[in-house]
Amino acid sequence: MDGDRRGWRQCLLGGAVFAVCMAGTTLPTPLYGLYQEKFGFSELTVTVVYAVYAFAVIGVLLLAGNASDAVGRRPVLLAGLGCAAASAVCFLAATGLGWLYAGRLLSGLSAGLFTGAATVYVMELAPHGGASRATFVATAATMGGLGCGPLLAGVLAQYAAWPLYLPFAVHLVLVAASALVLLRLEETVGERRPLRTVRPQRPGVPAQVRAVFGPAAIAAFVGFALFGVFTSVSPAFLAQSLDVHNHAVSGLVVALAFFSSTAGQLAVGRVGVGRSLPLGCAGLLAGLGLLAGALRWDLLPLVLLSALVGGIGQGLAFRGAVSAVAEASPANRRAAVISTLFVVAYAGISVPVIGVGVLVGPLGLEGAGLVFIACMAVLVSTAALYLLRRPVPARP
Repeated sequence: MDGDRRGWRQCLLGGAVFAVCMAGTTLPTPLYGLYQEKFGFSELTVTVVYAVYAFAVIGVLLLAGNASDAVGRRPVLLAGLGCAAASAVCFLAATGLGWLYAGRLLSGLSAGLFTGAATVYVMELAPHGGASRATFVATAATMGGLGCGPLLAGVLAQYAAWPLYLPFAVHLVLVAASALVLLRLEETVGERRPLRTVRPQRPGVPAQVRAVFGPAAIAAFVGFALFGVFTSVSPAFLAQSLDVHNHAVSGLVVALAFFSSTAGQLAVGRVGVGRSLPLGCAGLLAGLGLLAGALRWDLLPLVLLSALVGGIGQGLAFRGAVSAVAEASPANRRAAVISTLFVVAYAGISVPVIGVGVLVGPLGLEGAGLVFIACMAVLVSTAALYLLRRPVPARP
């Protein structure tokens, strides 16, 4: 009993460290309008700055996604916290657009180092038999952290002094505290190898995982694509179309999507992994429809409903995908396979975002958003039909 209690305490502390790192990746979201005013760049530049983060994540996952399987979880996570701290310093020192690119690049490196390693680490810290609850802790830490970032930055920017500095100073303190916590957690990799044994990996999975990986990756791509566009352009839509200039409200709208994702993840235990994936796609489709209505008629309630419904759908699909892939993967390849899953997910969070930014010029924000929604609706419908015809097998 004492061992179980200690295991869950370590699991939750690992999840808290994970959440702090992920919060830093979305911290600038409600601040982009202020940066636009300060540095004078376009909406396309906002999406490119945002996408730099995603490309950095993909690069790390491909080059070192399996590093923690070799050198251990804690060294990789400490390196990720170092990158998160350096990112915050770049934003604190920002005097031009180059600093924003550097900050987002370092933020992407931190997320790339954490994504696969921390997900597996949190699951490994849990007591024996607690895989399902530990998976929820890991995925909730991801989405909860991503939601806390814009909420924290929005509230501080709106109601405290130094809106472009205080959020990053607070995050630096949280990163330092997280490093101290991480140093007190145990290492879960028993047989470690030197860093030189780590080799770049091609996107791929073991043969026994492929039947599960395909539909899981489709669901992850669609969910992250919706969140990518929501995070990068929704503050601009609120300001330009709805005349909402309160940074706390902008941060809350984005945070609502991520917090709703956590609620969707919690529901997976009730509906099961196999059913959560097609149900998640259905939720994403409904969220896209609500977002289209919000763009067409400039209605804030529809924006909120879109964040709520789409977030729940994303949570169902996301936790179902991670659970299915983790259960099907061999232990010595688990971090590498989950990293590959996130490569697909972050492709969804980057490519569509840049596409929307390119279309904003000729079509305007509303037109670009509607084109994105139409494309994603086709994709998510195809994914749902695929999952219904070839469902992920149920597991005990």
